[in-house]
Amino acid sequence: MDRKKVSTTVYITQDQNNLLKLLNSKTKVPIAEYIREGINLVLEKHRHQLPGQLSLLQEDESKADTRQTKFLDN
Repeated sequence: MDRKKVSTTVYITQDQNNLLKLLNSKTKVPIAEYIREGINLVLEKHRHQLPGQLSLLQEDESKADTRQTKFLDN
């Protein structure tokens, strides 16, 4: 589910940078991936403050429920 990414600038502490580099060297997972994961955790934590927002997974489940209901009605 890879979507087009946009470039942005964030400032992190030197300690955060050092720890991310250490994590990257041990796992070979790109630092940007960890940053995106962190953003997703924050968005999930505060999703109640984003009215009307659905995750793609919820939308997919909703569509599946609708298809299943139509199938069962036939």
